[in-house]
Amino acid sequence: MSESEDVKESKMRVAVIGAGTMGGAMAARWLGAHFDVDVWSRGPVPALTDLGATSHVDVREAVAKAEIVVTMLPTAEVTVAVMFDAMGFETMRRNAIWIQMATIGPIATDGIEDRVRKQRPDITFIDAPVSGSKGPAVAGQLLILASGDEANRPILDQVFAAVGKRTLWLGDVGAGSRMKLILNTWLAFQIEGAAEAVSLASRLGVESSALLDALGDSPLTSPYALAKLERMLDANFQPDFSLDLALKDLDLVGADAGSDAAPIATDIAVRWRHLVANGASGLDVSAAAMGLTTSGSSK
Repeated sequence: MSESEDVKESKMRVAVIGAGTMGGAMAARWLGAHFDVDVWSRGPVPALTDLGATSHVDVREAVAKAEIVVTMLPTAEVTVAVMFDAMGFETMRRNAIWIQMATIGPIATDGIEDRVRKQRPDITFIDAPVSGSKGPAVAGQLLILASGDEANRPILDQVFAAVGKRTLWLGDVGAGSRMKLILNTWLAFQIEGAAEAVSLASRLGVESSALLDALGDSPLTSPYALAKLERMLDANFQPDFSLDLALKDLDLVGADAGSDAAPIATDIAVRWRHLVANGASGLDVSAAAMGLTTSGSSK
């Protein structure tokens, strides 16, 4: 088979609904993998149109021809507004696959799946939130937490392979969203732990270079936590994954699992909410160091 024939056979039409930091990076990966990509987003997406994506003002036009519709919107409320209220869902082609890849929580995910099943039983709804931030999304190294009907798995494997290093199939719809809340709670603990380590180092007079040396090869830390700690020390809060979105995920933990399931996560959410309301909105999760100590003061 020639290279051109192989590319032609791999063509698939994907509509990406929500092309922000994560959705935009994923759309670029699908374009690079020779998918036809339609995009709907709240703002212009010149980087994607330059790569060959077709941008749409109307979500109904964006989804109309796509075999795969991916939603990567910030909240469940926005997802419902765009896909149901703005009638994106109604205009999806027959037998299309809707992959919900944002973090919207298991309760909202179950509610959307119920609406899909009742209103359009021809549509396959897949719950597949991703674990990873901007860097892994750009590099195609996300972890896909997939759940739902695996009948179309050969097609879905092609879609996921372009953006992820690994896909975990976890069971019925909602299982992916439940796992995502657990992983993001684990992430929040690492971020808060790094922030408080920076604060302790400053208060106790420990130089940041010594702290980094102690943690560099230590089994006590992860590469992710260490990278965020370094950004805290440098006061580098350019967003890869914003503190606002991390707070949203902690709020989902409280709402969907109950605050008594993860009480420390609830306490972290209280502190982060104060930070977001007082200057940290839009900054990276490394901005969790704000309010504890002056970042970089122990250098």
